Amino acid sequence: MAYVSNVRMFVRVYELGSMSAAARDQRTSPAVASARIAELEKHLGLRLFNRTTRSLKPTENGRIFYDGARRILDAIDEAEGAVAQTAQNPRGTIFIAAPLGVGRRFIAPHVPAFKDEYPQIDVRLRLSDRKIDVVSEGLDMAFHLGDLPDSTLKVRLVAECPRVLCASPGYLERRGMPANGEALINNQHECLNLRFPGATEFRWTLQTPDGPQRYAITGPFESDDGDVLTGWALDGRGIVMKPIFEVADELADGRLIPVATETPPTATQLVCLTQHRRLRDPKIRLFTDFIISRVRSDMAAATERLAD
Repeated sequence: MAYVSNVRMFVRVYELGSMSAAARDQRTSPAVASARIAELEKHLGLRLFNRTTRSLKPTENGRIFYDGARRILDAIDEAEGAVAQTAQNPRGTIFIAAPLGVGRRFIAPHVPAFKDEYPQIDVRLRLSDRKIDVVSEGLDMAFHLGDLPDSTLKVRLVAECPRVLCASPGYLERRGMPANGEALINNQHECLNLRFPGATEFRWTLQTPDGPQRYAITGPFESDDGDVLTGWALDGRGIVMKPIFEVADELADGRLIPVATETPPTATQLVCLTQHRRLRDPKIRLFTDFIISRVRSDMAAATERLAD
């Protein structure tokens, strides 16, 4: 098992490009990670990485070894999954990512129940509204809300998610009620922006009589955390675009009011992204089925509360 652990550490160092990042990923120290790589290099009789004080780059031998090492680990994972399935005793660790709002409201609350039902499976849940790379970050699955980038990942639809533009009563008293998208631009209103590292533009896609139109919006506040934007909207700081399920309670009790209703936002999708090779793992299928059914039920209940 020591050799497999060394190979697994090498793969994560290669994929993450950092000894310290790989150590965190494997829940150990950089010193242990470095020792494992050194032990693997000694066993192979060749150098896998060129190291300096500021960089770590794979050698040509390292690049060649990575392809085989990745296949070895995939085969081990698949074999362990097959054994677990045969024994009807799934076990292991699942690494999952989800957007903050979705994760807090609909996924995290159900993880303990999943653990109770499958005590041999551990769950590592990472919540972030930033862009996630499932492969390079070593994830088994990621829930994604929004437009899908081009990807070779397996995509499973969880739910269609209508969205709403909304603001607090206090904001509307000061700035007036915008009827449509045209009223949002040209600094007529303050819009709260969801911005990620590397974002280059801010546009909201709204439904108009002529079809979907993109509106370049501006505002004094931005964040990469959607719940922060909701808080600012409740504080009267501007107009926010949110999936209805995230603000159903606030809309139901009048703390937020729908705006620009002549041109509502286009709906978005919540999907589950999984690497194709991971789908053969029983614990991945178990968790996916378990969580998705509950997320759908919770989202439907949130929408029903608003309708009532």
